[in-house]
Amino acid sequence: MDEIAKTIFAPIYPVIAENIIRRFGITTGTCVDLGSGPASLSIAVARQSDLFVIGLDYSDDMHEAASRNINEAGLSERIRLLCGDVHAMPLDDDSADLIISRGSMFFWDDIHTAFREVYRILKPGGKTYIGGGFGNKELRDEISLAMIKKNPDWEKFNKKNISPGNVGRFRAMLDEIGIPGYEIILGDEGFWIVISKTEPGALL
Repeated sequence: MDEIAKTIFAPIYPVIAENIIRRFGITTGTCVDLGSGPASLSIAVARQSDLFVIGLDYSDDMHEAASRNINEAGLSERIRLLCGDVHAMPLDDDSADLIISRGSMFFWDDIHTAFREVYRILKPGGKTYIGGGFGNKELRDEISLAMIKKNPDWEKFNKKNISPGNVGRFRAMLDEIGIPGYEIILGDEGFWIVISKTEPGALL
């Protein structure tokens, strides 16, 4: 994963970070990157803002790769790695100004529990940008060609993630757990779930 993130996928992270910051204008406070992996998106967001980033991942191997990448980027004072499970995050209620995640939610075992946790740790006035994508159409097309050459089954997996059925599954989940004021972005920048929290606390 670290190798692909540093090669084929490398151009997408600054673009996704720019999309996030331009959309919300959140440049200070605490950002939590769920399933942060080798910290590629965490690094891009830290570089383009004054946010303090917490990279949450349960994989020890990913933490080792992430730690190397963060140190190489000179951002060890701006990004903290946290070992944890998205279904039971070791973070306080109402503690995150921004919650981001690229490509992780498609692997979560229980999306209902995970998104309840997302809502719990999000501050009132905070935003989420959780989903998957490549930042824009040009990068999507370029990376798709490269990944299909590397793995012919990759396109099938990618299309499944953004299929109407899968988007509908996430929409139904958000309605079932009672998350108010969410938005689903589906277009050239990808498939992203935006939650805008207005009241403190967890869902009932």
